[in-house]
Amino acid sequence: MNPLNPSRRKTWLSALIALPLMALQASTAWAQAQAYPNKPIKFIITHAAGGLPDTVARVYAQKLTERFGQAVVVDNKPGANGMVAAQAMATAPKDGYTFMVTDGSTFSINPVIHKNLSYDYKRDFVTVSLAARAPLYLALNPKTPANNLRELIALAKAKPGTLTYGSSGIGSTHHLTMEAFKSALGLDIVHVPFKGTGQSVPALIGGQVDMLFSALPSLSGFVKNNQVRLIGNNAAKRSPQEPQVPAIAELIPGFDFAPIVTVFASTGTPQAAIDRVSAEMAVIAKMPDVVQLLSNAGIEAIGGSPADLSRAMNEEIERLGKAVQNANLKQE
Repeated sequence: MNPLNPSRRKTWLSALIALPLMALQASTAWAQAQAYPNKPIKFIITHAAGGLPDTVARVYAQKLTERFGQAVVVDNKPGANGMVAAQAMATAPKDGYTFMVTDGSTFSINPVIHKNLSYDYKRDFVTVSLAARAPLYLALNPKTPANNLRELIALAKAKPGTLTYGSSGIGSTHHLTMEAFKSALGLDIVHVPFKGTGQSVPALIGGQVDMLFSALPSLSGFVKNNQVRLIGNNAAKRSPQEPQVPAIAELIPGFDFAPIVTVFASTGTPQAAIDRVSAEMAVIAKMPDVVQLLSNAGIEAIGGSPADLSRAMNEEIERLGKAVQNANLKQE
């Protein structure tokens, strides 16, 4: 057998020496991943308590707490359609212990209508999970003299500029949905923005606005007490939870603005943390009690992967961006 020449012997020895180091690095990374999390995790929520992202976040947070053995704390930071929460997220430590739960509008609508955002979706954030999807419902104050979509349209056309609608903020899905509805039908209904559904829904109940779009969790109690009337939803089809309420798409073909609930981390967050949270959320989304709990609130649990969320966001950005332009929403 021929002895190795000096250069080949040097290469062989270098590879041999590197093997234990590579194994040590791999075992260290595995140990760190296995140890995660070793302290509480925070979910920053872009909407107020009772809103769609908040409802979904709390269900997942409870299950994650049970599975991790560490508390997953919900921190509501509503305002400016997610911009307040996004700024808080941007300044939080990038250690895998802070995530943001929002609907798609924070990253799909805001960049189109706000000139000077302090964040950039693709630069500052990474996808974690496509958590859920749910329609928004067009709800009327009982004193608004309309019992269905056609009657509301007739009323708005007969009295242009006199009816009002509330939203959870400028640039929110609630805002865009109504503007798209108005644009498609040539209606003049005045926008009254609020700081989240925690303000807009009480304004509807109190008669400060005539109507609004909101998710079922923030409306269901008032529906049961006959304090609001649901006349349409913004999804492509009727919801199994409220089958008597028509989809607006039945009147306006292609009308679909049902929001997704998403989970993001800051760029630079350890991949092991992202992978662990995403994997756990995928498991949780299939738990029968979670499926039933969210379904009762008119919400579809998804638990999609980071790649699933990336694809969904690309679709949201294209679809909602066009809708903003069609509705003639101006940059602010």
